[in-house]
Amino acid sequence: MGKRHESWVADGIDRFSERLKKPYDLAFKLVPHTTAGEQRSRDEESAAIMKQLRPTDHVMLLDERGKNFSSPQLAGQLQQLFDTSHSVALVIGGAYGVNDQLRARADTVWSLSNLVFPHQLVRLMVAEQIYRAQEISAGRPYHHQ
Repeated sequence: MGKRHESWVADGIDRFSERLKKPYDLAFKLVPHTTAGEQRSRDEESAAIMKQLRPTDHVMLLDERGKNFSSPQLAGQLQQLFDTSHSVALVIGGAYGVNDQLRARADTVWSLSNLVFPHQLVRLMVAEQIYRAQEISAGRPYHHQ
């Protein structure tokens, strides 16, 4: 959900995305947010996100109430999904979160932190964590234990 990337966000995302190789390649589909009020916005935005998901996608919903992963744990989970030919859809909900239908569709609910971050910053952090996962899985020294 949200607006197009501001230039500083786009630059950071591009920095990590350019280094990604299949199956870790990354693409963002921005779904416009609504201003219809809390519940209606949640429902409309969740429905718009659901339309973007394929039945075969492993859906990872980002939510502050989700499970915290260490970077190696995330790398392991992603590698396992890729090894079994799953595509992964990372979902960042709107300002009011997602509705129960979308939450139920999620195969994994992942929390970056108990803190709440702006969507653009989350996109940048996700791009970096995907790059980090790729490097961990490949045994390269980007991540230090």
